[in-house]
Amino acid sequence: MNAPLPSHLLPEIAQRDTPTALIDALKAHFSERCSTAMVVREQHGRDESSFAVPPPAAVVFAESTADVALAVSLADRYSVPVIPFGVGTSLEGHLLAVQGGISIDVSRMNRVLQVNAEDLTVTVQPGVTRKQLNEEIKSTGLFFPIDPGADATLGGMSATRASGTNAVRYGTMRENVLALEVVTADGSVIRTGTRAKKSSAGYDLTRLMVGSEGTLGVITEVTVRLYPLPEAISAAICSFPSIEAAVRTTIEIIQLGVPIARVELIDHNAVRMVNAHSKLGLREEPMLLMEFHGSPSSVKEQAELVQELASGHGGNAFEWASTPEERTRLWTARHNAYFAAIQSRPGCRAISTDTCVPISRLADCLLESVAEVDASGIPYFLVGHVGDGNFHFGYLIDPDIPAEREVAEALNHKLVSRALALEGTCTGEHGVGLHKMDFLVTEAGAGAVQMMRTIKQALDPKNIMNPGKIFSM
Repeated sequence: MNAPLPSHLLPEIAQRDTPTALIDALKAHFSERCSTAMVVREQHGRDESSFAVPPPAAVVFAESTADVALAVSLADRYSVPVIPFGVGTSLEGHLLAVQGGISIDVSRMNRVLQVNAEDLTVTVQPGVTRKQLNEEIKSTGLFFPIDPGADATLGGMSATRASGTNAVRYGTMRENVLALEVVTADGSVIRTGTRAKKSSAGYDLTRLMVGSEGTLGVITEVTVRLYPLPEAISAAICSFPSIEAAVRTTIEIIQLGVPIARVELIDHNAVRMVNAHSKLGLREEPMLLMEFHGSPSSVKEQAELVQELASGHGGNAFEWASTPEERTRLWTARHNAYFAAIQSRPGCRAISTDTCVPISRLADCLLESVAEVDASGIPYFLVGHVGDGNFHFGYLIDPDIPAEREVAEALNHKLVSRALALEGTCTGEHGVGLHKMDFLVTEAGAGAVQMMRTIKQALDPKNIMNPGKIFSM
């Protein structure tokens, strides 16, 4: 059972009627690819958030841009909401049909359309997942580095401006999406950007769509940058006597300009949960999981410098993983931390935080927040892409105990307030969705949010594109 929505989100639940005529029209066009079966609707009416919301009225399985355009144009005719769906891995309620409507599943739009290895770009349909993309281009000697953990779709990653473990070196989707094809609110198809490395032509509509969370259109093609596979890759884990020691080490690594590819913090709770879930024997202490990319000599130089910095903060038990199999084992365990945590408390749901702060303020923000959650008694785990100042608490609550949700939401509120006071953000990579709408107003200011509303009203006058997300209308 999922927890009910917090009271401040209840106004967003404004179910609109979905006319029978629209369902009939969708079934006439899409036949068995339009489903009103409850099990299908429920699958498309939930994500990894903990909120309970009624499912969409129907699900359309699109197989082409023309399918998406037709479904959206029909929804526009009847003023019915449209919610894009990839694989359902979002954490902030992005997929929830808070105002009813239809879900457009693009997972069958999963073709790699054009690989331009000489230009280091690739164009894909939105249902292509990051693992699928890297498998299909591995013969080119290139790879796509954005790794949010889950095997998310490129369309969903673009819509939420995702990043992940490699962002400290390769950036986020914001820096790596070059061009898009988008179906707008009236069913029109537009293209934004080009494969050129730069452009000064007009408004930057690509950046507007990247991170818009489906509220301005449905992404149907994505062109992204690729990178040469490093000549050498080495991964290492290092345990620390305290979270502070691990964080101070990270800050020094970044401030000294070490071109580390990944540096992930895993607290002792997360290590314990991962050990149980993945059958590992990692030391149950705060840990940094690091990866170095480059030539054999540069990787060796980076690793030696980092080991020296870590030793200065009590880091010990450095363990190296140089083979692909060893690296995969470590990173799979890290990526499974969320699910390992869920299994550690059967029946629980996780409320995930997503603050990001300037690297110099990371210790201030993180250590105070750890002290607060320790004092609360709520079970939790902590992981973080700490190389770019981003970290996640997972508060493990019993959805049948409202008091636990209240405590977790209060902890999250304190954490976000602290991050904003330190000139950080309420969401580094998950997006605003449903959960962080109030925080966006605090972070951006009423004037900036009103400007966002003005853009939304101009591009989506009937408010049918994933309504009830990012900000209230």
